[in-house]
Amino acid sequence: QRADIEKNFPALMVMDELPKPRDSFLLKRGQYDQRGEKVSSGVPAIFPSLNAGDRSANRLDLANWLVLPNHTLTARVAVNRWWEMFFGTGLVKTVEDFGLTGEFPSHPELLDWLASEFVQSGWDVKALQRLIVTSATYRQSSHVSKEAREKDPENRLLARGPRYRLSAETIRDNALAISGLLAERMGGPSVKPYQPAGLWEDVTVERRGKYLAAKGEDLYRRGMYTFWKRTCPPPGLMTFDAPNREVCVARRAITNTPLQALVLLNDPTYLEAARKLAERMIEEGGPTPAGRVASAFQRAVCRLPTANEEGVLLRLQADALARFRADPTAAKMFLAVGDSPRVSKVDDAELAAWAVVASTILNLDETISKR
Repeated sequence: QRADIEKNFPALMVMDELPKPRDSFLLKRGQYDQRGEKVSSGVPAIFPSLNAGDRSANRLDLANWLVLPNHTLTARVAVNRWWEMFFGTGLVKTVEDFGLTGEFPSHPELLDWLASEFVQSGWDVKALQRLIVTSATYRQSSHVSKEAREKDPENRLLARGPRYRLSAETIRDNALAISGLLAERMGGPSVKPYQPAGLWEDVTVERRGKYLAAKGEDLYRRGMYTFWKRTCPPPGLMTFDAPNREVCVARRAITNTPLQALVLLNDPTYLEAARKLAERMIEEGGPTPAGRVASAFQRAVCRLPTANEEGVLLRLQADALARFRADPTAAKMFLAVGDSPRVSKVDDAELAAWAVVASTILNLDETISKR
């Protein structure tokens, strides 16, 4: 019985130090049989020493060295990454490069102070993030005047609040959360959300690769759990500048293209999210059209619509309702997208018309932007 149990143990590769480290040499012209000077493990002289004593330094020494209070780099790099996450641009813009070819900090004293606070807090990530998001700098309005935009287009001087388009995974998660579809369970294996048919077949030998979308809760898990095939990455994420993962990317590009609007208006994930948001609008907004629009706006952008915005959306709803009344089949096809069950009792034409409004709200620049 013990042998049977041991057979079922998962096998893991574990790295371990040799009892006696092997000798290492510089190799002349990189040739393995042309040894040069003997070398030992160490770090650049401009940094604190590893303090390994008389023995050769190992990986534990390196790990301890990385978090020394007087280490000049680790805390600064970490703080800069979180600053970029909240503001769109790091205090050092080149978050992937703190070397001579990187950019000088826009606020060097602020970077030093935040790094010092991070270390003194015991490397408390939540405390540091709370410090940033409760600051007066972060809580500023993102509204910008023409003069300020001309003087500081990238907001490197921090005279206004951050505003930038959300990352690919966050845009998808945001739409699912607004609609009530998001599965908040943490951990577990990768999942396969909706994807256009035939893509995997085109990049596999003899078209043997088949992509089978998940079912149930797995369709609505956060974007970070999406299964990734490097030869055929998820197109819905790639359109919003997700890297293809062939190389490590520390700083993503942020573009704005018509393809992104087409994804938000046509991808099954967002069409299904629009349908579920429409159901919530009808349930939570009450019988009045204005109340339903207000309900969706509060969910999507945390504010009420202006009179002009409300008028545009109500006219859109009326036009869509007339179209779907004249073509019931189109309404049924529109509402059939997605696996989640329908719960609203209103007729197809009305629900489809409100889903058009919901889709428009999910496509707003304000919905997909940090501001």
